[in-house]
Amino acid sequence: MAAIALQAAHRQPQQVSAAELRPLDPDIVSAAIPAFFIGRNAIGLWVAREARGRIGGLFLFKSSAVDFARRQSAPARCALVFPVETFELDIDNRGNPLIVLAARLLGRSHAAL
Repeated sequence: MAAIALQAAHRQPQQVSAAELRPLDPDIVSAAIPAFFIGRNAIGLWVAREARGRIGGLFLFKSSAVDFARRQSAPARCALVFPVETFELDIDNRGNPLIVLAARLLGRSHAAL
């Protein structure tokens, strides 16, 4: 039993690039409604990326990523999509400016595992 639990703990979620995230179905979300993908990257930081790739950012907290998406779509509301897979921010970081330092520290500790 312990071996099964250990194997499950070491499984890595599937990773996709932000460019590979599928476009949203127009029957589900209108072109007039901004949509943001909110999820984690490979080192565990939160990523918020507008579905068309116009803006995005990295954050330490999920709530910060959601707030960013809502601020960027104001005064209108936005659709939030939470992919199961991890994904990387493939555009300039417009989120937390100090995240570069956190990413370096997390990247080093993640590599040591």
